[in-house]
Amino acid sequence: MVNEFKVLFAPSAGQTFTGKYRASCHCAAVQYEVCNDPVDAKICHCRVCQKLHGAPMQLAAIFHKPHIRFAAGMNQLHFYNSEFNRNERILPCKVSCSLCHTLIADEGRHMWLAFPSLFEFGNPLKLPTSFKPTCHIFYGTRLIDMNDGLPKWSGHKNESVLLESARQD
Repeated sequence: MVNEFKVLFAPSAGQTFTGKYRASCHCAAVQYEVCNDPVDAKICHCRVCQKLHGAPMQLAAIFHKPHIRFAAGMNQLHFYNSEFNRNERILPCKVSCSLCHTLIADEGRHMWLAFPSLFEFGNPLKLPTSFKPTCHIFYGTRLIDMNDGLPKWSGHKNESVLLESARQD
């Protein structure tokens, strides 16, 4: 399975990979780089994110899989599919470090949803502009209200209802 995983995250033939941002788990056994800015960033309020992260919401930065390269620890990756409650790489799935159990990302069929708190930005209190969220998703299950002017969706962005009560004018 690790070989299949390596192929999915390998640059295309002839493509060079220059890491722009670097991320790691808590124990640094798993380390990866991304070569581009995120495609989007969202704050998720779904119950799964709340339970898995032990927080009222989770910020995720979304990358195309070919823009990810592992520098260390591919053999330490642990996969969990919540739909089938199985510790297998059945997409979509959660990815964590098998040593320190840090949640590293959500792996989708074509995308990698990374957690910005795992990246090294130099100044830990300042996210690069490209990592700033564009909206809230699953806002109907929020635990706290957010008055930040961002659009609030009942489910996925552009695929659900934009919540009237959360709309900022």
